[in-house]
Amino acid sequence: MSANSIGFVGLGIMGKPMAKNLIDAGYSVTVFDLNQAAVNELVDYGGKLAKSNRDLANHSNHIITMVPDSSDSEKAILGDNGVLQGASAGNTIIDMSSIAPGVSQKIAKGCENNGVNFLDAPVSGGEPKAIDGSLAIMVGGKKDIFQECKPILTVLGASIILCGDYGAGNTTKLANQIIVAANIEAVAEALVLVKKAGLDPSVVFDAIKGGLAGSTVLNAKAPMMIKGDFSPGFRIKLHQKDLHNALLTGKELGVPLPVTGLIQQMIGSLINKGKSELDHSAIANFLEDMAQIEIKD
Repeated sequence: MSANSIGFVGLGIMGKPMAKNLIDAGYSVTVFDLNQAAVNELVDYGGKLAKSNRDLANHSNHIITMVPDSSDSEKAILGDNGVLQGASAGNTIIDMSSIAPGVSQKIAKGCENNGVNFLDAPVSGGEPKAIDGSLAIMVGGKKDIFQECKPILTVLGASIILCGDYGAGNTTKLANQIIVAANIEAVAEALVLVKKAGLDPSVVFDAIKGGLAGSTVLNAKAPMMIKGDFSPGFRIKLHQKDLHNALLTGKELGVPLPVTGLIQQMIGSLINKGKSELDHSAIANFLEDMAQIEIKD
């Protein structure tokens, strides 16, 4: 087995370009996903085919998982025919999924019991930054393992920070998702307001983006709202999952999260209307419905 062999589980909107970037960087990448079309695309790109998570781990020194939720990470890593059943002592599992911090700690314990290293390393930046390899990566785990894995993570991200021990990466990601959700909701409120007042949202966006209201979220999401284009870069149902995990963590720690709870309810309403697959910028649709006006021309 080559020292630069990587297994990659999960070839969705984020995982697919991340795996391609590793191949481009010269790593030998073995892939697995339940979506056979995604697997075939990566094999055509230069990846190697695995029959299962366990099989993938048999051929990899480092295994990256990038799946939707806590239960998916548990199943992929700890489940029957999972990664841990194929991993050898001294291998490293890097779970880059955004999941509940407590589940990351549970997976870490299972890995340690089998002599396998573990990092939780969720990401932020959406599909565009996954494609260009400039994700923000928030890591939890042991410092020596983090340093050993940093060359791999550098292929995928521009900001790579060790935030603490197991679970710290996902706790940091929850903080990130609270801020992103609140920012998107505020951008939507503002654009609905100016449109109702008879102003051009594009002009208002240009006027404010260079001031204190300017942000990465504003620059990325306001144009989508103005165009009415909610093609998914990060699906709204996944943001609901993240806010749910934030609220659960807040409950465990005794931390009220009132704005997080409100926005989660907005997202829940949109999901009930069949909008779960839209980009999370579609939070704007909730505000548009309330005001009976669309931001786009």
